[in-house]
Amino acid sequence: MPSTSLPAAEAAARLARIENLAAKLDRAYRIPGTGIRLGWDSILGLVPGVGDALALAPALWIIQQAHSLGARKRVLARMGVNTAIDSVIGSVPLLGDLFDVGFKSNQRNVALLRDELSRI
Repeated sequence: MPSTSLPAAEAAARLARIENLAAKLDRAYRIPGTGIRLGWDSILGLVPGVGDALALAPALWIIQQAHSLGARKRVLARMGVNTAIDSVIGSVPLLGDLFDVGFKSNQRNVALLRDELSRI
């Protein structure tokens, strides 16, 4: 069972910051006339080479925060796999950009963290 020494209010505030970042990375903007949402992860991915590397930093921060909030190793591993899939496939020109729009690894990781924290 995960455990954290943080007071519940502080843990909730940290989770809210993580959720806010994930929303900005994965679904900040809606493509007009469609229901398709994308975020800074997809936009940065359009920049060859460095874009995907820049998007990796906040994704790793989300995983680090999950660790500091007491997420179990198996949850952290699943989050790492989501991030790795997003990074590897996201690095493929065009196909990776389309994949980023649909996969939304940061939102998946926040959902895993939210579920994990509800078990505490």
